[in-house]
Amino acid sequence: MHPFIEIPSISHPVVGSIRPPGSKSITNRALVVAALADGTSNLTGVLDSQDTRVMLDSLGRLGLSVTHNPAAATVEISGCAGHLRVPHARLWLENSGTSIRFLTALCALGRGSYHLDGNARMRERPLGDLIDALNQLGATTSCELGNQCPPVIVEGTGLRGGTARVASGISSQYLSALLMAAPGVAATVTLAVAGELVSEPYVEMTLRVMESFGVSATRPQAGHYQIAPQTYRGRCYDIEPDASAASYFFALAAITGGRVTVEGLSRSALQGDVRFVDVLVEMGCRLEESAAGITLIGGPLRGVEVDMNAISDTAQTLAAVAPFASGPTTIHNIAHVRHKETDRIAAVATELRRLGQTVEERPDGLTIHPAPIQSATVATYDDHRMAMSFALIGLKSAGVRISDPGCTRKTYPNYFQDLCRLCGIPMPALQSPPDSLASPRVAE
Repeated sequence: MHPFIEIPSISHPVVGSIRPPGSKSITNRALVVAALADGTSNLTGVLDSQDTRVMLDSLGRLGLSVTHNPAAATVEISGCAGHLRVPHARLWLENSGTSIRFLTALCALGRGSYHLDGNARMRERPLGDLIDALNQLGATTSCELGNQCPPVIVEGTGLRGGTARVASGISSQYLSALLMAAPGVAATVTLAVAGELVSEPYVEMTLRVMESFGVSATRPQAGHYQIAPQTYRGRCYDIEPDASAASYFFALAAITGGRVTVEGLSRSALQGDVRFVDVLVEMGCRLEESAAGITLIGGPLRGVEVDMNAISDTAQTLAAVAPFASGPTTIHNIAHVRHKETDRIAAVATELRRLGQTVEERPDGLTIHPAPIQSATVATYDDHRMAMSFALIGLKSAGVRISDPGCTRKTYPNYFQDLCRLCGIPMPALQSPPDSLASPRVAE
């Protein structure tokens, strides 16, 4: 059972501007690259959240000198020039998939024994494809329980290089982890992607962060990445606002017929999730760009059919907009999100039905048929994006309660405060659930 908040409903168009915290995806990539760099890096715009704190803690346990100033959103790291300074470490990553994947590859560069683990949900999240690829490059990496999931044990003797086939149908983070570690290998590394690469914009983001720290990769043919031995160079690096977090505020403008500017974000952002605004434009909204940021103006919404493979972290946001459109909305090609913080397809379908929507669930997505919203308590499954997206529905319909709102600490601890400020409403009080209310997990 979890405490909950009841979202105050509003009847006015929301007009305003906001700058979300720094990108989690860029923050954790920049932290890893800076840790491997030669020299000191000063990062600004750093996200302060559970996911980034477990990364920072782990880097400290691996011998890195890390100074974090959450109030100033800065981190200073003295890099190890590709050579880990401690031969043994135990790392606890909670449910940060990004962190455990990136750090498993980083630890394979070390010489010693490293143990990586997380909470109960983390122990259900597959890592087998990453481990297979690392072992092809000379690592000795295994899952302690023999089930392709954490805990992970890395017996580091350095990587010999060569060619590895990388299955990336579950997560592009496997490829990103290998790319970031590859410059520290003694010989050239070639990574060949096996099958469809999901969330490809995140790989492009990885390559651009690497380039910012002085390392380049070549692409000798489609689906192949080649990285010669190189050393990252420490530098000053500014992290742009989180585009996935921005999607909630763009959606807020869409469902209220308002006008919201997300400051500091542009269409040329490193993050592919900025393309979520294109989906809203297809639904009937308007878009304006300026030096200040991106502005979304709401309008009458119509249902859409959209392939969200490349921007899957915003699929739940679209699912929260869909009930207010005229006609059904279909989301497809996101089968990999069943392996996220929870099975996100099943969770979205379950909670939308709880709110009175008709939902058709498929292996790779779902179709949402709008219907009047019913009052209900939304279970969030310890998934920050469930809480943040379904809160939007409550703004348009009275009686929507969000269970375990604190789960947003994973990537956006002050989300509800920022949402309420933008809407001009008081922050709802945390309430205790009745004995009959539980927050179920979705069976996978």
